[in-house]
Amino acid sequence: MKKIKKVDISLFFTFVHVCQAQADYAPYFFDNGPNSKNGNMALFSIPEDTAIGTQLYILNGTDPEGDPVTFGIAFEPGFKDYFKVDSQTGIVTLIEELDREKQDEVEALISISDGLNKVVEKVRILVTDANDERPEFGNMSFNVNVPEDTPSGRSIFQTQAVDRDNGSGGSVTYYLQNSHNTTFAIDRHNGVLCIKTGEALDYEKSRMHFVTVVAKDGGGKFKGKYQVLSSSATVTINVVDVQDTPPSFVGLPYYGYVYEDTLSGSEVFTVVANDGDLGNPNAIHYSIVSGSDDSFIINNTSGSIMVLDYPIHLKKVLYELKIQASEVSPEGDVVAHAFSIVTIRVVDLNNHPPTFYGENGPQNKFELTMYEHPPEGEILRGLKITVNDSDQGANAKFSLRLVGPRGIFRVVPQTVLNEAQVTVIVDNSEAIDYEKYQFLSFKATDPDSGLWGEVKYSIYGSGSDLFLIHPSTGNIYTQPWTTLDTELKSKYNFYVKAEDTEGKYSLAEVFVTVLDMNDHSPEFNENILEKTMIIGAPVKIKAIDDDAEEPNNVVEYSIMQSDPDNIFDINIDTGEIKLKSYIKSMDIVQNITKQKDCKWSVVVQAKDRGSPSFSTTAVVKIDITEATQLKGPMAAFLFQSRDNPMKALGVLAGVICVMVLLTVLISTAMFMRNKTNNRIMPARHIIKKRPKDYRSRTVRTGWLIFKCSNSPSEKFVAEDPEQNRENLNCNKNMQPTAPLPCAPALPPPALYLPKQNKQEWSVPTVSGSVASKSKRQSRENNSPNVSAALMSELKMKLQRKMMESNTSHY
Repeated sequence: MKKIKKVDISLFFTFVHVCQAQADYAPYFFDNGPNSKNGNMALFSIPEDTAIGTQLYILNGTDPEGDPVTFGIAFEPGFKDYFKVDSQTGIVTLIEELDREKQDEVEALISISDGLNKVVEKVRILVTDANDERPEFGNMSFNVNVPEDTPSGRSIFQTQAVDRDNGSGGSVTYYLQNSHNTTFAIDRHNGVLCIKTGEALDYEKSRMHFVTVVAKDGGGKFKGKYQVLSSSATVTINVVDVQDTPPSFVGLPYYGYVYEDTLSGSEVFTVVANDGDLGNPNAIHYSIVSGSDDSFIINNTSGSIMVLDYPIHLKKVLYELKIQASEVSPEGDVVAHAFSIVTIRVVDLNNHPPTFYGENGPQNKFELTMYEHPPEGEILRGLKITVNDSDQGANAKFSLRLVGPRGIFRVVPQTVLNEAQVTVIVDNSEAIDYEKYQFLSFKATDPDSGLWGEVKYSIYGSGSDLFLIHPSTGNIYTQPWTTLDTELKSKYNFYVKAEDTEGKYSLAEVFVTVLDMNDHSPEFNENILEKTMIIGAPVKIKAIDDDAEEPNNVVEYSIMQSDPDNIFDINIDTGEIKLKSYIKSMDIVQNITKQKDCKWSVVVQAKDRGSPSFSTTAVVKIDITEATQLKGPMAAFLFQSRDNPMKALGVLAGVICVMVLLTVLISTAMFMRNKTNNRIMPARHIIKKRPKDYRSRTVRTGWLIFKCSNSPSEKFVAEDPEQNRENLNCNKNMQPTAPLPCAPALPPPALYLPKQNKQEWSVPTVSGSVASKSKRQSRENNSPNVSAALMSELKMKLQRKMMESNTSHY
């Protein structure tokens, strides 16, 4: 009865509990729609630039029985906890920074509980975009080759930048920096770079262009402020030369001179022409088209013009040579040509003074006796004077005058060209008075007064073609067409002649030094340089300025552009590029850049110190790596050889050659040593063909041949058949012949008589049987091989039997 009562009580309590459970309902969230800030976070969104700690939302719900509820929020395993919630108030707060470009929605598990029941719902919170990303180019710099004959308006390259933002913040437009001062234009929508309308490329004017392309987004809000983000990249445009420009002569116009002392075959003048296509120039060949009259020739390759005859034999004073410069392709075809005129004047040197002649030849003194007071105008007929100047042209022109008491006589003519008869006329009869002058003396020359004191200057010589001199002042000038270049030639020398009206002259040599001016820009070996930089060690670049003197050829280096900035330093004098001091590991490098390969491009400028200053730029691509674990000179050599693998291969080939040479020398030395010693080394095996009459030495049954003798000491004589065998190795290693042992005494005669049909006695053979001599010989020839040990044992037995026989005999 007690047991039944207990069961009834338990069933009662169970029934009560079930009734209570059926009456307790679970809590639930309010669904207030997407625009509400409280409820169940349905279709809730949050901007990615929301600050950490911001209260975002209020979870709100109720329990049907009116019990108090608590709230919770959780995330799937492996995901960040972006939010936290106050369990009592339901206020949701941001605790982790959002990034829409990495995760554009967040899944969360929100819960509401009344203490007994708990309801969990999965919600998706959308992360909306803010303009926090700038456009990014695939590379920081681009390199493109464009032929110079590309027509205007033609597209040459397309740049592309990507902005990961949405909406207007993700749209990209393009433009060029300094677009008004460039030859190029860009499509603002697709980034296609083209040659600007009306512009053209010219390799001869500019071989390289640097264009900075800027990409900007459409703008948008970020943390409450409107902003527009942009980035830039450098496009290096290399102008490729094409054959579109004919050759051109340098230093026009051309004037040359042939002086009367010039030797036949001497160089008169040199013309120079260059291919207008400087990037890939063709060879220039020269020829004389016309005007030489077979008096001049020109060197086909150097352009040097030479005179073929002595100047005195030349037919003309002035020659105009038409010179053709032909541009010849590598195949030997003339692809273009140009013409120029070279004017060559035959110049007579004023090196012959006027000479007076009398009736009997040259004469420098003339005398005449006359009466006083002759009539005025009378010719002094007793004087027969001729004057002559053997120079040519203007150099043969001279003046005559009498130098002495004035107004008494005059000379006719006063100006002479080459030669004239000199007439002296009385000009003042009263002055010819015996009481005043018994003698009158006159010259033709007076170097200290009037025209005779004037000096005329002229210039000549092989180096005078580029210069001229003022005939009166002696000032020296360059020819109007002269172009001096100290890099080509910095020193000239020629002769200056100073001559008076009498024809007397002296010569002086003039040396001209051309001073340098800044007319060359620094040049890198290549437009794009590739370097490998080890952290902690610099890389070096170098530009060369072809100017001749300082400071025009002194180069300074600077970094124009790098992305990101403030990473590299450059030595202004040496061009060494190194990382900033705070960059000491690859971890720091990888934190700075988003590029995994750690290759950066740096735009470097090389600028000279001349006035005005010239500069050029180049792109240096730097591959950053850490130092090797190897140490010592071998490691340094390997890293230095990374940019020049042929250097490492050359060193490797040299090491192999040295090893091969040492092997050959050692082998040769060993061979000569063996040949000298005439020995066979233990490690060698010489196999030599046996002679036909060779008998095997393994079985030597006939090593003992017994002879009968009357002398007891000669009963047995042993002979060695090997004694006279030749030395097969042909060396001196002959074994000395061992002395023969003494033969033992003969055993006593047998007690029985031998049979008549058999031999008297026989020697035991190897087999131990008694046989006749003929049988023994045949058995020797046909016996099998017997080892040396068996032979030795047989000899010992024979000696023992002989000793026993001797003992019994005595």
